[in-house]
Amino acid sequence: MSVSMCSTAIILAGGLGTRLRSVVPDLPKCMAPIHGQPFLHYVIAHLKAQGIVHFVFALGYKHEYFLDYLERTFPEGNYTLSMEEAPLGTGGAIRQACSLINEENVLVTNGDTLFKGDIPSLLRVHEQSKADCSLLLKPMQQFSRYGVVELSPDGLITSFKEKQYYESGLINAGMYLLRTRRFLSEALPEKFSFEKDYLEAFYRSRIMCGVPQDAYFIDIGIPADYARAQAELS
Repeated sequence: MSVSMCSTAIILAGGLGTRLRSVVPDLPKCMAPIHGQPFLHYVIAHLKAQGIVHFVFALGYKHEYFLDYLERTFPEGNYTLSMEEAPLGTGGAIRQACSLINEENVLVTNGDTLFKGDIPSLLRVHEQSKADCSLLLKPMQQFSRYGVVELSPDGLITSFKEKQYYESGLINAGMYLLRTRRFLSEALPEKFSFEKDYLEAFYRSRIMCGVPQDAYFIDIGIPADYARAQAELS
């Protein structure tokens, strides 16, 4: 099955980045510099390598910092801006961006997280299961910063567990495939959390799949991981 069935990605880039302000005080966190490039550069490069050709940037906080960079990065113009007038939460931002897309499926990812997941294999599972939403999951050891996602033997999500210390588990890697029209048809408020008000509220009544992949993962939401990104990305 060809990845051309999903050639568009929504990148969530409107976050406030409050925990990173001690080291990057003036920029949205996905524009934080890594070796002369914003962190967003590494996210875009991976998605392009996976077959994504059009990008929708969900922008809000300090959106003006993105405009020149995106014009330089996409001289052919294959990107769209989805601008929040007021904060919509992750869910509201995704829904507004989805309203600009005509494809059956769309990839959604966070601009401050890099997960080098295999999107064609995610798409195969998504299509075979006729899922409403499919999540990439990262196996982790000895962590407390993330909640855990549990799966049935056939890969359907059976629970989302709260953040606490885990010896091992699968975390939400922040990369999703959504069936665009189905998502837009959900009765959800204008402002909502994608994680709490869609994933956790609907996984029992919708088809939601989890696909574990042990790929490179970094979330630069805290100063320690921003420093790690400086060491690991080139």
